[in-house]
Amino acid sequence: MSAHTTQTELKLIGKLILEGDMHCETGLHVGAGKGSLEIGGSDNPVVKDAYGRPYVPGSSLRGKIRSLLEQASGLAVPAELVYLSRRKGQEVRIHQSDRPDDEICLLFGRSPGRMERVQGESLDTNQATPARLAVFDAPLDPESITQQMRENLDDELTEVKSENAIDRITSQANPRTLERVPAGARFRTRFVMDLLCEEDAPLFPRVLEGLRLLEDDALGGGGSRGSGRVRFRNLRLVWRGRGYYAGTAPEKEIGAGADLAAVQAAVNESGFAFLREE
Repeated sequence: MSAHTTQTELKLIGKLILEGDMHCETGLHVGAGKGSLEIGGSDNPVVKDAYGRPYVPGSSLRGKIRSLLEQASGLAVPAELVYLSRRKGQEVRIHQSDRPDDEICLLFGRSPGRMERVQGESLDTNQATPARLAVFDAPLDPESITQQMRENLDDELTEVKSENAIDRITSQANPRTLERVPAGARFRTRFVMDLLCEEDAPLFPRVLEGLRLLEDDALGGGGSRGSGRVRFRNLRLVWRGRGYYAGTAPEKEIGAGADLAAVQAAVNESGFAFLREE
């Protein structure tokens, strides 16, 4: 757990900004949740922007990182989870506590109030915590879809994966289709973490930990069936202190052209000295 207490004062020190490419090593399906089908379309289309280009919503990426960190921290257990929704078949359970040093709540934020726990007494807290981590929508880099790839796609930018669910008694096949962004596609990602006190600095390595966990997990739907393997490349991490926004100091580059392991090493080597350099 972190060094935060109920007396920790919050005042913006600066921002850590991590940008880079997210490469699809297998097809990626982030569903659009469409309620109706288009003639000739896939049963499960991917989410697209106003120009018809696939993208990865920041909420999907942020939610997956949070889920992986909760599991890694041993917090994905009934006593640590609360209900966001209890609609039958659509239950949503996430971790939340009233502990001032809870790193998940510090990173992703929490609101005060009464929430029902999955197991145990209800959580009734007046702890309000501003989220430190912002994850932005990741647009597709159209140049990553080469002409050779386009010749083998079902649509201009996507493929359709056909699957069968087999009835174990009758052996009857129930076909389904899944629209995916193809392997080889590349998305531009941007993560911004606000440091509101020096105690926030150790939270950033948890973000990097979550991204590394994601590389060995799956993003989006169909992960257990081969979809959603991603890798982060060409990363650039910079620090922008308050002096940068006041126009009195430049940004400081901490790491560039690196993968996650190299960014982790650069952050550990810095010892967060950049916090005290302005």
